[in-house]
Amino acid sequence: MPASASNYGFSTSQNDVRTANPLPRAVLRSNNYLLLDGEWRFAVDPDDTGLRDGWYLAHNYQQTASWPGSVEEHMAQSQPEAPQWQDKVVVWYEREFTLPERGDDGTHSLFQLTFGACGYETRVWLNGFLLSTIEGEQVHYGEYTSFSFELREEHLRPVNRLTVRIVDTMDADTTRGKQESHVYKRGGIWYQTYTGAVRSVWLEMVERNRLRSRVGVDSIIEDRMVRFNLTTRIHDPGLYTLRLQVYDRVAPTPQPLATADFPLRLEAGQRQQRVVMELAGAKLWAPGSPNLYRLVAQLIDSEGYSAEIETHFGLRKVESRGTYVYLNNEPIYLDGILYQPGTATFEEMQRHMHAMQALGCNLVRVHIAGVDPRIYNLADELGLLLWVEVPSPHSSTPKSRENHRAELLRMLALIESHPSIVIWSLYNEDWGAQDIATNPETRRYIVEMYHYMHINHPQFLVVDNDGWQHISQEGRLKSDLLTAHVYTPELERWSELLDRMVQGDLNNVAVLPLVIGDPFFYGRQKPLIVSEWGGFGFADYGGPQSSDERTERIRQFKQELRKRPIAGDVYTQATNIEDERNGLIDFHGGELTVPQGLLASKSASPEDTPPQQG
Repeated sequence: MPASASNYGFSTSQNDVRTANPLPRAVLRSNNYLLLDGEWRFAVDPDDTGLRDGWYLAHNYQQTASWPGSVEEHMAQSQPEAPQWQDKVVVWYEREFTLPERGDDGTHSLFQLTFGACGYETRVWLNGFLLSTIEGEQVHYGEYTSFSFELREEHLRPVNRLTVRIVDTMDADTTRGKQESHVYKRGGIWYQTYTGAVRSVWLEMVERNRLRSRVGVDSIIEDRMVRFNLTTRIHDPGLYTLRLQVYDRVAPTPQPLATADFPLRLEAGQRQQRVVMELAGAKLWAPGSPNLYRLVAQLIDSEGYSAEIETHFGLRKVESRGTYVYLNNEPIYLDGILYQPGTATFEEMQRHMHAMQALGCNLVRVHIAGVDPRIYNLADELGLLLWVEVPSPHSSTPKSRENHRAELLRMLALIESHPSIVIWSLYNEDWGAQDIATNPETRRYIVEMYHYMHINHPQFLVVDNDGWQHISQEGRLKSDLLTAHVYTPELERWSELLDRMVQGDLNNVAVLPLVIGDPFFYGRQKPLIVSEWGGFGFADYGGPQSSDERTERIRQFKQELRKRPIAGDVYTQATNIEDERNGLIDFHGGELTVPQGLLASKSASPEDTPPQQG
């Protein structure tokens, strides 16, 4: 690639999260970065001989590809007549970059290479040397979250060659979401794979001793206490000071609202540290009043050298209490919509978020997929609640559970700071846990992760298996919400099923029983949410095809929901995706195909439903 390529040269990160964040992450650094997006050399390795033949040392690439982009797109462009891969795909990417000049002699800084997301299986070489991630992985597994490499000085050259090998398979044990596998083939609700170089990659200067780009936030709203969980990365052991400063985002002033210093003795390596600050007089975050604060966190060494990150946060509390969900100690009805981003670009996802809010939604259920982290930031700013889910494997095995746990932990590390994220699903419709009713090991794992979330991440509500087959142990539901997926196009049948649910019939409302394991007696002790319904326009779900008829049917179904002690609902779905032609929003432009406010229900106030907050 010529040295005059437009994406050469260091850029400076913005120092305010209110400005456009150029990189797909939620945390900002006041440093320099080199975006490595653009044209890369590209090759398919159909016989998987590249490792044996040393392609990372030298290879004659015949094609090019634009990064970011999917393997599927790049193969179609380089081999237009070839069919899509069906079992396993191996591809290689390579490019050069000129090492930027840096301001110091390397005493305080080093070069870090970060992939916003890539996979499912990724190996990276620099000038022929295999790199290991900061976590020590020579092979990174997963395709939904970022991972980074610290570059060693002895491997760097004035002009450097970066080589990436990506492998994906139809293995049902991997966390796939709704991408096809050996178990679920493409068609209907199952989609084409979309894998590989799917987010940006960049080089940046970072401090040798620093805070990593991951911040956990949990607030106690009654006394305005905020618990921050930060991750330190240390090369030079010694005494450090962790300094936190909180600023008002709406009316920024030179003086912070609160400041706290925490002395730490840190050894080499990586560790997490939880600290607590009081933010007297802080306003709470909620739909309709998404009050956010700016956090500047510094790690200062004994000589006064400071490494800094910045993010935003909000104070909020979410609870499952009896029949309803409570936000900041007030009952709230969840007007939700199912969102499957599919192949949407960051700009398209931004338009989708605004459109879903225009529909009257206060909740977006991001369906078993990872999205650009800046979308979580946008939800924070808009005041949209998010329900996120672990992309599911498609088989239930010890390996699939190991992969599931690893994916959950990767996601948590990077997105646990957002006040908008209020609900997590571990599984959906028992995909990847098909033996949940018969296999004690499957249930044991899900219950273990449910308790893990409660202990380590109490700021979230957790759903064990969304849709049906929730786990009961000794009559206690191992889910904070009792959820049901109910599809019928008939209004009379819809009303009948809703009546059965609120009366405690757990066996005759969804495809499978709502609860398995020990007997569970509903008694309105858990919030009941119809977490999928409608889907009008998709052949499998039935219902009206025209926009006017669909609009009226949705209104009628929504009215029936609000007549009953139900805590919320999630309409299926936001946009069309492949065979599912049931969207209410244009995929590319973001325009609504139904009236604004259609999914809002706060104007309805039946006697047996609580007022809606926000």
